[in-house]
Amino acid sequence: MVLRRWEPFNELRRMQENMERLWRGSYVNQDSSTEIEEWAIPLDVVEEGDSILVHASMPGVNPDDIEVTVENDVLTIKGRSSMEREHKEGNYLMKERRTGSFHRSLRLPDTVDADRAVPHYEQGILTVTLPKVEAKKARKLTVVSGQVLESGKK
Repeated sequence: MVLRRWEPFNELRRMQENMERLWRGSYVNQDSSTEIEEWAIPLDVVEEGDSILVHASMPGVNPDDIEVTVENDVLTIKGRSSMEREHKEGNYLMKERRTGSFHRSLRLPDTVDADRAVPHYEQGILTVTLPKVEAKKARKLTVVSGQVLESGKK
């Protein structure tokens, strides 16, 4: 008997991956072998200086097929990843690269100026830079020590 550490989150992740594969398999059109699936793209959101950066992974997607909109403080990224048209012999034994429509929406904080948002796509990563509103930026306050202030006087 071999003792092995039980990792419940690994078991859950494996179960989720299996369910996703099963679910994706039920949406494959048997006639044309193309998927009719819409999936969510993974995002990283980072605060950097006076901006918030949203990084979206979408390798192999043509930048012309990406649509970025901001409406009612919601950033939405939509697009389509088309399947490579190549002659294939036999059937797929494993297919994990996603194709089809994708989307992702993210509610923006009121500290960003959505009108000045700038999307940039490079090497499979879409980066949307959202500058902060000047009035909402953090201010550094000076700490005063000594007597208690009364009506603005020391």
